[in-house]
Amino acid sequence: MIDKEDEPRLLSGGNPQMPKGDGDASVQAYIAAMPGWKQAIGRRIDSTVSETVPGVRKAVKWNSPFYGSPDGKEAGWFLVFHCFNRYVKITFFRGQSLSPMPPEPSKSGDTRYVHIHEDQDFDWVQFADWVRQAHILPGERL
Repeated sequence: MIDKEDEPRLLSGGNPQMPKGDGDASVQAYIAAMPGWKQAIGRRIDSTVSETVPGVRKAVKWNSPFYGSPDGKEAGWFLVFHCFNRYVKITFFRGQSLSPMPPEPSKSGDTRYVHIHEDQDFDWVQFADWVRQAHILPGERL
């Protein structure tokens, strides 16, 4: 049984507050702490990325799961996601290089976003294609 004090705290916007950590276990802990319907979305994002990019690197940084090329740290990160009250935001660091570009623009350079809302008919095939494209591009070094 998990003590209430051991449960991750939700930050404003509903994002779990999680310690930094490398590897799948840290990402799975984050997903387990996602509130409500967002947890199923987190599992689907993680499984799609893991199936599309065998050996993908995973970490939790700044209360968000990061995914990087299996080629090592020098390759950088290509994707991160984060919980908000009404949606889960997926960030593609080199999103402007993807075809078609993810729908949501960013003020920072090459980044593009996808927002997944509750009960949305999300195109997981397109998402997997973006992941396929993104993981071979130069990643973000954070």
